Amino acid sequence: GGMPLYKYISNRVLTLAENLIIQQKLSEYHTGYRAFSRKVLETIPLLENSDDFVFDNQMLCQILYFGFDVGEVSCPALYFPDASSISFSRSMTYGMGVMQTAMKYAFAKRDMGHFKIFNPKGKKLKIYS
Repeated sequence: GGMPLYKYISNRVLTLAENLIIQQKLSEYHTGYRAFSRKVLETIPLLENSDDFVFDNQMLCQILYFGFDVGEVSCPALYFPDASSISFSRSMTYGMGVMQTAMKYAFAKRDMGHFKIFNPKGKKLKIYS
């Protein structure tokens, strides 16, 4: 099934805004399918991120902030009655979190603010061999 119209429009608007604010050209920021190198997981301060839906977006912004390359692979979004989905109010909270993360990224890149999620000395995962 296709994405509900309000989610499709919100996704496109948030993606456009985020690309403009953080000066990237990604086709999409909100799909949860991701793969990371060990170096990424050792470098970015993941433990400074939210424990809510905006975590993925914060992580993607951290990856870009710390200079890692991002590749994109197209994958379809499937929506069906039993699929997990967030409510409209949680979607609004997510959207505000996305915009807040983008603004923090832009300010940090321009040395106009310091934020834990973009601090190289922030709390990181412990990776064991």
